[in-house]
Amino acid sequence: MSTCKWYSVCPVNWFTRDGKLDEKWVNEYCLKGRKDCVRYVMEEAGRYHPDNMLPDGTIDKKLAIK
Repeated sequence: MSTCKWYSVCPVNWFTRDGKLDEKWVNEYCLKGRKDCVRYVMEEAGRYHPDNMLPDGTIDKKLAIK
């Protein structure tokens, strides 16, 4: 598998780099190019999804982009 095509612009990547989110999300979803990532599915469909939505579809209210 390959890295998700949205990786460079995905907030999951940003939150992980900033130390706000565990690297497991990037390792398990982004770097494996998993098509079951809810963020990926919604992006591909052109549907809105909040920046603090995790790949499994849960919302982490502690995450915010400044």
